[in-house]
Amino acid sequence: MKNNNLLSYKMIKNYYDEVYFSHIAPKAKTSRHHKQLACRLNIRSGQSVLDIGCGSGDWLRAVSRHGAFTVGLDISSKAIAACKENVPRGRFLEGCAENLPFRENTFDVVTCLGSLEHFINPGQALREMARVGKENAVILLLVPNAGFLTSRLGFFSGTDQLQIKEEVLYLHEWKYMFEYAGLCVRQRWRDLHILSWRWIKLSGWRNIPLRAAQALVLAIWPLKWQYQVYHLCTKPPLKSATSQQAVEA
Repeated sequence: MKNNNLLSYKMIKNYYDEVYFSHIAPKAKTSRHHKQLACRLNIRSGQSVLDIGCGSGDWLRAVSRHGAFTVGLDISSKAIAACKENVPRGRFLEGCAENLPFRENTFDVVTCLGSLEHFINPGQALREMARVGKENAVILLLVPNAGFLTSRLGFFSGTDQLQIKEEVLYLHEWKYMFEYAGLCVRQRWRDLHILSWRWIKLSGWRNIPLRAAQALVLAIWPLKWQYQVYHLCTKPPLKSATSQQAVEA
């Protein structure tokens, strides 16, 4: 990394350690949507799964229950400490998504759920994900959508992480970025984790009607209006990748 990027890395790490994850703690239960996601991806025993920006490890705990070998990486040492309590059998590392400390062709599944938009260099992080994934690896990305209707109407300006780094793109722009990094988008779907009582009551009883209405409309809005969208990607066959490099050269 260049010195200015290194400085940014330190600033971002400090934000997540001292602000965003200042009160992070292991969760007692695995969320329903993570359980459903593990089933949708057909996570199974013997697979190796890497989650980048793993937070408290809730997703990897759902993965580990299917018998997969779990590895998590996060910029925050506090997040990593919570992960080790949440998933005692997993392997967790503090580090940078733009420079993954793993060999190429290592993982069967690579995930990055709600974190890519906060990285210093999302394109480089995507290339690293492609590098460490096996030839037939599944790479699942959850990213925010600049076409989110509530935001376009002026009712939502971004998350708290906007103060440190948040890059929100339209769906076609994300798709271009993924493909430029060497990934093929195979499928997309809505993020509907908000369809839960836990999310609806998160901001207190006074906000329940508004959040319930938001949960309802997101369930019926078209993909282009959604807040966050899952992108299921794969690496192209080696021959196709080589041919593409030859064309670009």
